[in-house]
Amino acid sequence: MHQAILWMALAFGIFLLIDIYTFQAIKVAFADHPWIKYVYWAVTLFVLGYMLYTTQNFDRASAPQKIINNFMGLMVLSYVPKLFVVLFLFSEDLVRVVQGSIVFLVDFFSQGSSGQENSEYIPGRRKFISQLGLALAAIPLGSILYGIYKGKYNFRVIRQTVFFDGLPEEFDGFTIAQISDVHSGSFTNKEKIQYGVDLVNEQGADMIVFTGDLVNNKAEEMDPWIETFSRLNAPYGMYSILGNHDYGDYVSWPSDEAKKKNLDRLKEIHGELGFKLMLDESVSIKKDDASIDLLGIQNWGAGGFAKYGDFEKALSSAQKESFKVLLSHDPSHYDEQVKNHNTKVDLTLSGHTHGMQFGIEIPGLVKLSPVQLRYPKWAGLYEENNRYLYVNRGFGYLAFPGRVGIWPEITVLELKKKTA
Repeated sequence: MHQAILWMALAFGIFLLIDIYTFQAIKVAFADHPWIKYVYWAVTLFVLGYMLYTTQNFDRASAPQKIINNFMGLMVLSYVPKLFVVLFLFSEDLVRVVQGSIVFLVDFFSQGSSGQENSEYIPGRRKFISQLGLALAAIPLGSILYGIYKGKYNFRVIRQTVFFDGLPEEFDGFTIAQISDVHSGSFTNKEKIQYGVDLVNEQGADMIVFTGDLVNNKAEEMDPWIETFSRLNAPYGMYSILGNHDYGDYVSWPSDEAKKKNLDRLKEIHGELGFKLMLDESVSIKKDDASIDLLGIQNWGAGGFAKYGDFEKALSSAQKESFKVLLSHDPSHYDEQVKNHNTKVDLTLSGHTHGMQFGIEIPGLVKLSPVQLRYPKWAGLYEENNRYLYVNRGFGYLAFPGRVGIWPEITVLELKKKTA
């Protein structure tokens, strides 16, 4: 308890320092409009007050999702732009310290007066730097506002063709639509979600797969969306797995039985949506006289995430030499157990990372997100040992109620046979 209070005090101390530093830029840049500083502190104190109230009255295990979303939205909206201002001004201050030190040393050894020559220049320079820093902060501010109001439903279809040596000829051109990380407890706009579901169907994929995290914590979060998602369909079936959020591990339950009942209900919902929920097993997908094996395991994640999945059990029910596609929620599983396994899995489909819902992606040029500090394989296609991994950026959103630069994704993977 005392440790939690210390961490909270440290966090709010850092926020307050950011606010004070940003205020210096506000004060200098708008010296002719003193009323702006009062508006700044009114907004800042409201945000800090709301955040303090939330942390005092709720915890992650009991807070309603709306409270969590509001908390994260306010924090990101308020402090990410301010960090841009702070970093910009701090860089300028470092330059001034270095320049001042050089001037002092020159004056000291030459008995000159160079410091006086620049004294009138400093206030004008400071005002310009402050205005420039605030102008630059407007870019992330606008991006975050867009991400909250539009970006979280800005569904993108990403098509990826993957070539394989061992793909049966009958499956040459077979298409798989992948969605992941629905997090239905965060949704607020039924029309937008309906559009996303319809967009999946419009791709006309042979098969649809869902790679985990249907809810944030509780099965009941999916109740308002069952009718919408049950409209998904594909001629070769729909298959799904569980993600780390589906087990109810991140909320408090009155008993173990209540937690189990919640998970049992969530498993039923997968069936009501038309998905075959795969729990450490495989199924044979047949086309003409050929077949491939589709494997699905429960959540297995490195770095502290729950390891419910049994990869060996799923492999044991598949044919040894068959072409294999694996559904595994967390991409770290690919690195830990899949890519070097004696039994080859040709393609692994994952989600989990959301691309952190923040980043910059320019195809062929830039692909950056803070999440890559934790997950080296965080979005898109990867290959090692002639085994492929595709990481979906997620259909929904969690905690922060938006997406900036990393848009909600519907993936369409086309399997192609390599030709000599």
